[in-house]
Formats: sequence, C-alpha cells, structure tokens
Amino acid sequence: MIDRETPIIQVRNLYKIYRVGETRVHALDGVDFTVYKGEFCAIVGPSGSGKSTLLNMLAGLEKPTRGQIVIDQIHIENMTENQLVEFRRKRVGFIFQSYNLLQTLNAVENVALPLSFRGVPKKKRNEIAVRYLKLVGLEKQMKHMANAMSGGQQQRVGIARALAVNPKIIFADEPTGNLDSKTTMEILKLMQQVVREQNQTLVMVTHDNNLASYADRQFHIVDGKITRIVELEQTAAAKENGGI
Repeated sequence: MIDRETPIIQVRNLYKIYRVGETRVHALDGVDFTVYKGEFCAIVGPSGSGKSTLLNMLAGLEKPTRGQIVIDQIHIENMTENQLVEFRRKRVGFIFQSYNLLQTLNAVENVALPLSFRGVPKKKRNEIAVRYLKLVGLEKQMKHMANAMSGGQQQRVGIARALAVNPKIIFADEPTGNLDSKTTMEILKLMQQVVREQNQTLVMVTHDNNLASYADRQFHIVDGKITRIVELEQTAAAKENGGI
C-alpha cells in the first residue's frame, strides 16, 4: 500500500558534474523527484543517461556536486564516509545484477551474512534467513551452495538477503540483466509481490521499458534530466495492452 503522505526519498536540484579534461560533463543535471513509502519505482534510461549515477547517489555511494538527498527524513548529501556506511547498514538493502553471493556459502548463510555484521546471534539470523527464503520460494534450496543454483534461484537469494536486514529502501541495479525472459518475469513479479506484502519501498534501475512496466511509477531519465514520470494508471493500461 503506497503511503502518499510519507515521502521516503526526496531529491531536490541534484547535480553531478564530472571534469573530463577541460570539459564539464553533467551526469545529473538538476534532478527533482519524490518516492513514497511502499512504492516500487523504476528509473529508466539508455546507457549513459545518468540512471546508475542517480542510484549511486541515492544509496550514498557517490557524492553529489550539489543538491539535496533526503532519505527517511535524513539528509545524506553531507555525510562523512563512516556515517554513510552506517546509514547503508541500517536503512538500505541492495539487489545486484551479478547477485554478489558468496559461492562457497549456502543460501541460508548468504542471506544471514549481513545480519552477522549487525551482531545478530547466529541462531536468530538463521531463523530470519529461513523466513525470507521461504518468502521468495526457496524452501527446498536452503542448504544449496550458491554455485549449485540457477541464476534465477541466486537472484531470489539476493532478494531474500536484501529483505533480511529490514531496510527502509531496497535498491536494485538491473536486477534481471543476467536472466532469461521467463525468469526475468518471475523475478519482477516476485519483487512486485514483496513490495506489496512487506510494505517495502523499491527503486530499480533499468534500461528496459518492459521491465519498468512492473513498477508503480517510472522516472524516465535522459542526459541527466528526468524527462517524464509515468504514473500507475498508465502502467496498468500498458500491461493490459500487451506489455510483459
């Protein structure tokens, strides 16, 4: 359920300018938008549009040249590196294109790993890992090593791992880029379901308009500027007219 009264991400007048020799490149050029609690949003754009730079800014992995980023009512643009590490640990979950699982650990161990960094006792973190692996449909693969799982199964483990830390926001960077079309559809439906059932906020970066059709809203970015925002009703209509 989207809570339009509770902004979870607020971006104001955001710029990222790189110097390449004598040239100034505007990777982000005055970006403004708001994401609300419980939303599944897609940042959509071609290669070089600024979408990955924007995701890195929202996750506190890169500093803006200027502008404001307010996440869960906290300004992160002026935080120190240590503060950002703590911020990410407490408030953010990540789903990666390349899964980023430790191949020598099983599914439970991979999902439980971020909780160990928080000092959660082993028994408790394993219980949490089992709960989220069941949520993503991997009851039978809990003891499977990552390197013995399919790409789709590994990405499900990645989603469970992101959820296990109970984040305010999940960031997904091209999360289905290494998957076939059938598995892609399954993973996106799962991400939709998770957002609804867990009341999570999910921000996904993609270059693919079909994948973005699973989101509640799409922020289209070209040359570092948000060119249009597609709302839920349009997304639903697009899917009825033959989107995946």
